[in-house]
Amino acid sequence: MKKKYSRQIRDHKQEKDLFIRRAIQAFIGILILTCVLIANLYHLQVQDYSEYKARSHNNSIKLIAVAPNRGRIYDRNGVILADNIPVCSLEIIPYQVKNLPQVLLQLQSLLGISDKEIAAFNKAKSQLAAFKPVTLIAQMNNKQVAVFSVNEFQYPGVNVDAHLERYYPYGAALTHLLGYVGKINDRDIAALKKSGEYENYKATRTIGKLGIEHYYENLLHGKTGYETVEVNSHGRVVRTVSYVPPVAGKDLKLTIDINLQLYSQKLLTLQQQDPITGLIVTKVRRGAIVAMNPKNGAILAMVSSPSYNPNLFVNGISSKAYAALLNDPARPLINRATLGLYPPGSTVKPELAAAGLTTGVITVHTVRNNHGWWRIPNSKSRKFRDDRKQGFANVDIYKAIEKSVNTYFYQVAYDLGIDRLSMWMTKFGYGQHSGIDIDEDSTGIMPTRAWKMARFHHQWMQGDTVPLGIGQGYWTATPIQIAKATSVIAEDGIEHRPHLLKDIIDGKVQQPVTFADFKPLTSVPQKDWAIIKKGMELVVEKGTASRMFQNMPFQVAGKTGTSQVYSMKDTEHYNANEVAEHFKDHALFTGFAPANDPTILVTVVLEHGGWGWHAAPFARDIMEYVLLKPTLHPQLDELVQQPSPSLVGLHSPQTKQP
Repeated sequence: MKKKYSRQIRDHKQEKDLFIRRAIQAFIGILILTCVLIANLYHLQVQDYSEYKARSHNNSIKLIAVAPNRGRIYDRNGVILADNIPVCSLEIIPYQVKNLPQVLLQLQSLLGISDKEIAAFNKAKSQLAAFKPVTLIAQMNNKQVAVFSVNEFQYPGVNVDAHLERYYPYGAALTHLLGYVGKINDRDIAALKKSGEYENYKATRTIGKLGIEHYYENLLHGKTGYETVEVNSHGRVVRTVSYVPPVAGKDLKLTIDINLQLYSQKLLTLQQQDPITGLIVTKVRRGAIVAMNPKNGAILAMVSSPSYNPNLFVNGISSKAYAALLNDPARPLINRATLGLYPPGSTVKPELAAAGLTTGVITVHTVRNNHGWWRIPNSKSRKFRDDRKQGFANVDIYKAIEKSVNTYFYQVAYDLGIDRLSMWMTKFGYGQHSGIDIDEDSTGIMPTRAWKMARFHHQWMQGDTVPLGIGQGYWTATPIQIAKATSVIAEDGIEHRPHLLKDIIDGKVQQPVTFADFKPLTSVPQKDWAIIKKGMELVVEKGTASRMFQNMPFQVAGKTGTSQVYSMKDTEHYNANEVAEHFKDHALFTGFAPANDPTILVTVVLEHGGWGWHAAPFARDIMEYVLLKPTLHPQLDELVQQPSPSLVGLHSPQTKQP
């Protein structure tokens, strides 16, 4: 039986209607999309025309920051201490170089670049954005500049940048005073952003790190300029549209006399003949010298010895060289004059005399007869001894200062007590910042009851007060503090602020700078100042420094000091020949001249120099240089024409607290 199949007949009308509906829907969709496109074109070409025109303009117009010239630094006589010298460096903008490794190899062969410089470049590149220039050669020599200039067209993205770089012609002689500039790092950028000054440093490579360079950064830096340029698609400058010149930083004139600075540094340098080889060996004494005008606090010389070359830091010191400085046991990075902590020793006895006379603890008629030792009254405490075993007979205030009689001042300190003693020494500037215009300035330690409790969690004892009478015990001070305290005596109670800045030079205008004095010590009567000065004059006439100041053409008032670096038992006897070098006493001297109208004050600290009178000749020579220079030291003027060599590798240790 055959199957029957039915065939469905196509409905052409239905298909036609479906096609028409779909065509209409597609047309409506195309129409909507066309309207959207037209609307967007309208927004782009008409409504937002100005905005996109500006964006397009900005793609070809660049705003380039122009670094200002850093202000220079001069000494008081106009001798330049910190200069700007022209330097060419080779820079690469990584994103503009197609095959950077290949280009580096070619440049290495062409310009004689070391593997170390390539490694430093790669390290710096990894820390910067690809569009920022990275230095390949920090300082190009003339041959490198000439060779690259001929071949520059072959290296797009590689450019020679000419700029001014900081240079310190006197090297190590002024490092701890001037400080130095160094490359701006992340910490500097964070600080600049916080202070709102970052925009002014966008074109600047270096910033003041220490000393005068850091303290007066806002004056030395200047104001950044701007250059508007048109660039092509490769980023090269086509033309300059506008230019706003930078404003150079102000020049500074310091109170420092470079002649005196170099002479003071030379005093701390010894040349000795080696007994074995017969060669002349240069030895640099460790210590500090501060020379100032006591009438106004102007620092004439400030030496921290030994020192190091600040020019090493301008372009960034290598990690190996910095590690050598940092790990050297001599501690080169410490400014002894303002950060070195020393027991002030007997240099503080004149200040203690002022406190004792003013409070009535002693009078000019007070006479004591100790026999080489002193003990806390009504106790069986240890014996506090004099330097002289048999002691001194009939000691009044004049003799106590002249012979530096310890037992006399033990009693003064005991009678004053810690509260009055620390209060009075604070009036002379101990335990406080000196006020000098660099940030590297320690307060030292002027101990009090509260200080000992916070530091050691123990109560203050009477025995703690006694050694303070001779500047020992917990008491530590910096050389600048000792100089400042001595100037208060020289000026009969007026406490001038020690300072380094003399004038600010803005173009052709030279503006003198004045520093406000501290509160004067008016509570000390004039007659007491006269007593103290007389005692200090006797020190150099027939006292502890008399051998060092014989036949002087002017009157000097001074005080020696010998400070121990470790404590001894009551039964022990100190012998300098039997102790290690780092355990020997420090030698100190502070004084001023002429005594009746002082114009020069000198404080000297010789680390492990022995008795205090060992430091006196240095102060004497500086006083002679200042007051008798035209006739006594005419040959030393030549030092200004011959900058001192940098003392790289000669470093200075940080003084430890007792």
